[in-house]
Amino acid sequence: MSARSGDNVVLAILLSLLALVLFDMMGLIIKFLSPRYGAAELSAYRNFFGVFPSLIALWSSRAWHSAGRPLRIRQWRLGLMRGVYVTFAQFLFYYSLGKLAFATASTITYANAVFMTALAVPLLGERVGLMRWAAVLLGFAGVLMVMKPGSDSFSPDALAPLGAAFLYALTGVSARQMDSAVPSALINLYSVVAALFGALALALLSGGFTPLVQWSDLGWIAAMGGFGGTAVLCLVASYRMTEQSNLAPFSYFGIPIAFVAGWLVFDETPWADLFPGAFFIAGGGLMIVWRERIRSRAGRRISE
Repeated sequence: MSARSGDNVVLAILLSLLALVLFDMMGLIIKFLSPRYGAAELSAYRNFFGVFPSLIALWSSRAWHSAGRPLRIRQWRLGLMRGVYVTFAQFLFYYSLGKLAFATASTITYANAVFMTALAVPLLGERVGLMRWAAVLLGFAGVLMVMKPGSDSFSPDALAPLGAAFLYALTGVSARQMDSAVPSALINLYSVVAALFGALALALLSGGFTPLVQWSDLGWIAAMGGFGGTAVLCLVASYRMTEQSNLAPFSYFGIPIAFVAGWLVFDETPWADLFPGAFFIAGGGLMIVWRERIRSRAGRRISE
């Protein structure tokens, strides 16, 4: 590895960690606004502001310029369907932020790595070996520990972030079904635009938009969109600098970051809810990442 590529990996990791912090800041604002505005409304605002960084990411994409700056893609229906998945994933996650402790809702969504592995079998035709199935079971066991079904502390609201994790995983798997020649920034733009219209429809069907309770809320809403949009830009930039497998292990830093954020802002300390389940969720995800890296290295050796 050259010094230049090594620097790129470090910068990519730092950008991905910054994205985690920005996503958590967005989530904290959503939780703060939840008593006054519905989840569908907040999702619509988030996607409205998310269109602009998506356009910036597309314009800065070399692959898109090299392809002649196309806007239409062959699999446009799948591209828009991903936006539908995002619409309901956001709705469920934003709803859960208003009902559960911030760290608890955030941690359960990390089950998306488990769902992505399971969904890869029917949707992508992948063969999942014993090691990855063990990782799936380990991660799911962690989810059950956090949710505590059957106990007095179980809340049906905990099913919302689990549903969000499934839909986010479906979004990720469907991205791998897209033609490889399509720039990822263009795929993301299709999803964001579709999610914007989906959230608008969902908000209108669920009672419409609530008038601003106070003018300062407008600033919070703009900040929410700005944090979320900037986080997406950071992730897109980091994925261009290095392989996703180099970044995936660091995504689980989001669990302690969410815990600290919830503690500092909302004085939440859900130790009993999160641990040890959070370790099982992270462990299952890291096992999947480790297995994928071994397969990737083996594939490169064969090709050499």
